[in-house]
Amino acid sequence: MTEDTEAVEPRPASRTLRYLTLAVTALLLLGVGWTGATLFAGRAPGEESAEAGFARDMSRHHAQAVEMGMIGYANAQSPEIQQIGYDIALTQQAQIGQMQRWLQEWDLLPTGTRPAMAWMPDGAGVDANGLMPGMATREEMTQLHEAQGVEVDRLFLQLMIKHHLGGVHMADGVLQATDRPEVVRMAEAMKQAQQKEINELRKLQQTIG
Repeated sequence: MTEDTEAVEPRPASRTLRYLTLAVTALLLLGVGWTGATLFAGRAPGEESAEAGFARDMSRHHAQAVEMGMIGYANAQSPEIQQIGYDIALTQQAQIGQMQRWLQEWDLLPTGTRPAMAWMPDGAGVDANGLMPGMATREEMTQLHEAQGVEVDRLFLQLMIKHHLGGVHMADGVLQATDRPEVVRMAEAMKQAQQKEINELRKLQQTIG
């Protein structure tokens, strides 16, 4: 009796059925993925959503930090403060651009009808001056613009630490209220960067006195 060493070829019908099953399974998986992506893309945040409120309010919050950062870069005595001021201005201006693109993609205007901070889950609002958490008053910004010498460094550190603490609070707020991947990534990145900068700014405060 001779042993057949050649593999047995599958029957043509079986092979066709197997390929057909694989093709149908692939199409079903593609359909599920496409449907999920379409449904997610189709439910863009609305006018009164936390995502829209965060994008609008944080853009305004960042705009003041950019202004402060450029003052620190131009006028501070400490090279470390000049560098951190430049980094803050550059990073937060880029984030403003990204948040404004979100609003365009969601077919929303840069400004909304709701009061500032109305989106926050814990109800934190604006202060007596109408400013969001951590923002400097007009008088404080004037002092920073007009400061000379080491006083620029002191004021910059004081105001930026307060500003960043408010920004972290707002990032925490939107993280409690959203599951949109792009917003979560942005808020987590903001929180991590600003907490790191707070530590650096506090060390510089101790150095300056």
